Amino acid sequence: MTARTRVVIRKALAADHHVEIAETSRRGHATRLAQGAAATGTDVVVVLGGDGTLNEAANGLAGSGTAMAVLPGGSTNVFARTLGLPNEPIEATAVVLEALEEGAISRVGLGSANGRYFLFHTGMGFDAAVVSQVERRSGLKRYAGHPLYLYATLSTWHRHYDRTRPRFAVHLPGGTVIDDAYFAVCCNTDPYTYMGKRPLHLAPDATFDKGLAMLTLRSLSLPTILSVTASALGSGRRARRHRLTDYRSDLSSFRVRGHGPFPYQVDGDYLGEVDELVLRHEPEALRLVTPSPSTAPSAPPQR
Repeated sequence: MTARTRVVIRKALAADHHVEIAETSRRGHATRLAQGAAATGTDVVVVLGGDGTLNEAANGLAGSGTAMAVLPGGSTNVFARTLGLPNEPIEATAVVLEALEEGAISRVGLGSANGRYFLFHTGMGFDAAVVSQVERRSGLKRYAGHPLYLYATLSTWHRHYDRTRPRFAVHLPGGTVIDDAYFAVCCNTDPYTYMGKRPLHLAPDATFDKGLAMLTLRSLSLPTILSVTASALGSGRRARRHRLTDYRSDLSSFRVRGHGPFPYQVDGDYLGEVDELVLRHEPEALRLVTPSPSTAPSAPPQR
């Protein structure tokens, strides 16, 4: 983000609205700023940042009457692109202003992991270990986002994650237990993430008005990883039906219990290791400014 871009966005927002600017300075700061805005009756908090900043702001606004609007300011911008916003922040500002003029604000459901809200997904096991490696090289992220993620994935698979044993068990409603999980993603929306301009679809059933979707991998063998990734570049159907995966949708709550501590991440933000996660769907938790349907992404091709 350049200073000029921020000035242009502020002028555009201030043309018809009273605008106050607040900049984050440390981890967790966006949550406190959003809480303060909600406490003073602010109508809308417009968040210009990456997915981690959006997550913090959403945690500060959930349950309040203050709405959140999204502007892409990170390296991947999964949530902004999921909403159908342009990946260029000034173009996205025009879309958000149009949505505000139309009063396009809806209450949407969020997920929660041990009480921490998430907008689009929580990753457990291998996925979180990759995010941890990326965050260790955070200075490179803004310049080499997608190549860095690819390098971190390969490096984690080879050297930084124990692939010799399952890491956790997924305890689903009805008593079903998947006790040999290496990697799992709990989705509140789809796609799971983006590879460049290509979305990765793991859980098309995941929408704001339904429960959570959960894809669990019971192997980290190279053929399994390649098969799931190739399928996710299309509709993800083969990934969900793979003999070494388990897929569930419209879940209201479930637990993940580790065979020892396991890593997890929320909306691309690494949060460390835990022994257990309780995941829940939280209906109508956040007021969200939504773009015009004409900007929504087209349906993925079926494979």
